[in-house]
Amino acid sequence: MKATHSFVIEPIGNRYNNVKKVGDSELILNSEIFNHEFVNRQAVVKATPTAFKTKIKVGDIVIVHHNVFRRWHDVKGNEKNSKAFFDEDMYIVSQDQIFLYKSKNKWKACDGYCFVQPIKQRNNLAEEKEEQCVGIVKYTDGVNEVNDLVGFTPFSTYEFIIDNTKLYRILNKFITIKYEYQGDEKAYNPSWA
Repeated sequence: MKATHSFVIEPIGNRYNNVKKVGDSELILNSEIFNHEFVNRQAVVKATPTAFKTKIKVGDIVIVHHNVFRRWHDVKGNEKNSKAFFDEDMYIVSQDQIFLYKSKNKWKACDGYCFVQPIKQRNNLAEEKEEQCVGIVKYTDGVNEVNDLVGFTPFSTYEFIIDNTKLYRILNKFITIKYEYQGDEKAYNPSWA
């Protein structure tokens, strides 16, 4: 199956990532379908659009918007699938619902985005564990350089866990400054990631 202006994808695993293995047991972290934090965001590309060329190829792993695999309740309380749903193993998504893709074992950000890892708080008196609005570029679309220390506007981030690392997806236009390293910056990754 192919779509003219959309990608055909298949989720990797289940719709929700709400189970964690603890020893020999499984712990259910969340049982609500409306909580976006536990929705699976990884998929494999089964078909690319026929109307235009794209850097994303069949077989690439992609990180998609949290509403792609999510289920929801309508006003009558009936459980529904997202509009991307085609059948249980096939979803149809537009290009703007894909943020990151893995081709030849290397992650690359889609045009317009970069992924930034927060840094540890340098002020010992601050309550927050990570520095606000500052981070290290981890994946980029080429506009920024990987490993650059950058500043970004408040409320411009969206949190993702990629390869057990907490990252923020940021539109390139919200990266406001490139800092020089001072030597005391360390990447921050919480233990739960």
